[in-house]
Amino acid sequence: MNLGKRMAAEFFGTFWLVLGGCGSAVLAAGFPELGIGFAGVALAFGLTLLTMCYAIGHISGCHINPAVTCGLAAGGRFPIKEVIPYIVAQVIGGLVAGAVLYTIASGKAGFDAAASGFASNGFGAHSPGGYAMGAAAVCEIVMTGFFIFIIMGATHSSAPVGFAGIAIGLALTLIHLISIPVTNTSVNPARSTAVAFFQGGWAVEQLWFFWLMPIVGGIIGGLIYRYLWSERPAEPAIKGDRA
Repeated sequence: MNLGKRMAAEFFGTFWLVLGGCGSAVLAAGFPELGIGFAGVALAFGLTLLTMCYAIGHISGCHINPAVTCGLAAGGRFPIKEVIPYIVAQVIGGLVAGAVLYTIASGKAGFDAAASGFASNGFGAHSPGGYAMGAAAVCEIVMTGFFIFIIMGATHSSAPVGFAGIAIGLALTLIHLISIPVTNTSVNPARSTAVAFFQGGWAVEQLWFFWLMPIVGGIIGGLIYRYLWSERPAEPAIKGDRA
């Protein structure tokens, strides 16, 4: 596929991730008596990624996450020259989804994106569990690093064919189950940007953190996988050896 079509796939994939994942948090998580809670939000993020893996994986690779794009580039799985175009498409797709979600949520009387947090990521006073910045940094770096590690392993040429999307979707679900109380789970700068823009206050002030930490984690994860599973070149035969 040419770059334009792959960027379009990344746009739609990120749109779906933000609408499905953040939408579940904004619209359904806290609904009286019928709310889906943290576990439901975690599953929603995993399902949106799983479905997009099979919908656009064969077109763009289904990164739908700047940290994944950077991590795959560090791991030697993606050309560095295409990192910026992919990230631009992902951020725009997320922002459009944020606008759609904001429009839907605003249909309920009394809705206030700034007061509700609008599924934004935060640390310190804005962490769901009150976790400090240091703990949040470790969480985002480690979770994103393992996410890239799993992605590279599941999509390796020697891995079972056709199951990568399941492993990757379940990995994102697990990551959310672990880290929603810490940072509301980013591991994806495009997802963080998409809702911070509409929250408009503290979420924008802390947004730098949710770009830096996931990208650092993604690059570390990509480099580790590249080192551990890189193929060693065949040793040249010694003249005179016999079979």
